[in-house]
Amino acid sequence: MKIEILGTGCSKCKTLYENVIKAVGESGKIVEVVKVEEIHKIMAYGVMSTPTLVIDGQVKFSGKVVSVAEIMGML
Repeated sequence: MKIEILGTGCSKCKTLYENVIKAVGESGKIVEVVKVEEIHKIMAYGVMSTPTLVIDGQVKFSGKVVSVAEIMGML
């Protein structure tokens, strides 16, 4: 499984990244977590707002910080 956090480094993007790391740690699953900060890569997903959570190439949430519990539910 691969999780990408799309964002340019704002506080919401950092919070989402931290929530993903916590959820992955609690799940015990092996997950690749990647921060994507390059604007051209973010634009390739067609999202208009960040932070964006992408799991295995599919945009799950965009424009909001997802909680640890919500992320756990997707793992």
